[in-house]
Amino acid sequence: MTGNKSQRRNDEEYTGDGSVDYHGQPVKKSATGNWRACPFILGTECCERLAYYGIAKNLVNYLTSNMHEGNVTAARNVNGWAGTCYLTPLIGAYLADAYWGRYRTISVFSTIYFIGMLTLSISALAPALRPAECVGSVCPAATPAQNAIFFGGLYLIALGTGGIKPCVSTFGADQFDDTDPDERVKKGSFFNWFYFSINIGSLVSSSLIVWIQENVGWGIGFGIPALFMGVAITCFLSGTPLYRFQNPTGSPLTRMCQVIVASLQKRKLAVPQDSNHLYETQDKLLTTGGTRKLEHTEGMM
Repeated sequence: MTGNKSQRRNDEEYTGDGSVDYHGQPVKKSATGNWRACPFILGTECCERLAYYGIAKNLVNYLTSNMHEGNVTAARNVNGWAGTCYLTPLIGAYLADAYWGRYRTISVFSTIYFIGMLTLSISALAPALRPAECVGSVCPAATPAQNAIFFGGLYLIALGTGGIKPCVSTFGADQFDDTDPDERVKKGSFFNWFYFSINIGSLVSSSLIVWIQENVGWGIGFGIPALFMGVAITCFLSGTPLYRFQNPTGSPLTRMCQVIVASLQKRKLAVPQDSNHLYETQDKLLTTGGTRKLEHTEGMM
């Protein structure tokens, strides 16, 4: 009887989804995660989106007016960069799931992101790093070195965003214990605030930052997003003692291939009428390893 009470007390005190603290120890619900950790994550996302859209929204104008590219070339370069920004999350997601975990992936890629932002700002500020002003209708083209510095910074941003896009929202979800009904409800509210933060960042960059770029200067217009990216990193790291962490569980591609191979090998086997006869990993083993089990459904029979 005493043992049952002790076990129940531990279940109420510690998370049941396998999450750990920064040192790899089991975490107490009362001291970590939940809404006490979320402001740092929401602030990070808001500042990062402000930084990203502060560059992306007006990039074609910068390429045509300052780098002296034609409209077609500028649009092609921006589309290529934007497409890269949506492909690099495959790299970040793979590293987070298989090796680094979400926290480390966000930290490393945010630093790369910040370096790219600084490179872009310096390129816009330093006269030697951008083409000379137009003389009449003659506009000197950017030198290979100037293009290399500018687009190098731009694609560092694309690489950096690849570690943030797939990880920040899921890292926020990790702050809520799926085994606790109350925290599951709060997780839904977190995503509402998460997308609200994205829209706030986009709104500020689409209005204020674009106005500064057009009316004050591109150096300051790129420098402010770089500053906010620095704020995003500081905000994220400041919440470290309060975060809950899920350990990496190996490559999802490996597990997906295992499912495909097993399905092919057992394609002629009859599915049992009683779902209890299907193989299941014990819940305790799952949470210890940091993975989570999808609930059985008749619709997938």
